[in-house]
Amino acid sequence: MNDRERFLAWMLGEPADRPPFWLMWGPWGTTWARWVKEGKPAEVTDHRSFMQPDQPPLAVPVNCGPCPRIQPRVLADEGDYVVITDGWGIRRRDYKGGVSMSEFLEFPVKNRADWETFRDSRLDPDHPDRLSGDWLQRGRDWMARGWPIQLGYFPDVGIFGSVRWMLGDEECLMAFYTQPDIVHEMMERMTDIYLTVFEKVVRAGLQIDVIHIWEDMCGRNGPLIGPALFDEFMAPCYRRIEAFAAAHGIQRTEPK
Repeated sequence: MNDRERFLAWMLGEPADRPPFWLMWGPWGTTWARWVKEGKPAEVTDHRSFMQPDQPPLAVPVNCGPCPRIQPRVLADEGDYVVITDGWGIRRRDYKGGVSMSEFLEFPVKNRADWETFRDSRLDPDHPDRLSGDWLQRGRDWMARGWPIQLGYFPDVGIFGSVRWMLGDEECLMAFYTQPDIVHEMMERMTDIYLTVFEKVVRAGLQIDVIHIWEDMCGRNGPLIGPALFDEFMAPCYRRIEAFAAAHGIQRTEPK
């Protein structure tokens, strides 16, 4: 079996020669530097090849986030820290000495006027730059190699996730009650973007195996919103995405 066949068989509960073996995220730079210091073999040039894993699903590199892209830039150098704006227009403070969670300072949307400006300037589903680049050639190469392919990726493709990027964590949760109309509009607009771009990708001839939706919406004590809010705000968007998947032969696993 090739990597795609093995992945699909395993996910769909069908016979497979063995479970898929993946190495997803790479090591932190500080971890890699320590490995070099402690005797990493010279022939090991990346974190995957020496373990010979299967290829995890590869995300088609189209733009499903702010478009035109927001170019990250440095706002201030504070010695051990640097203040930047990122690809969503979020102002954050990062530690220079290693990898750690950012301190989030300011988010791009604070009110309806901000939302409408951000929507009109960055969230056009049909913006031509969304499909710029060599994504089709790369996707065809992945198909020829027998690798699984996905639509969606971190940090741009999420129903709750994208609202969180625009409003901020606490502000997003409050908005479910104080500005529900904006939350609905944000989720619907982001779903419009995803499905518009996804449709163009599959019509170009790529075989899609996975739709990846990033939702960082739980803490160590449980989910950040309850079932009623999920059903009201997010479930309609998920049903639209599920209908798209069904229409284009992207198989789903059934609950056991």
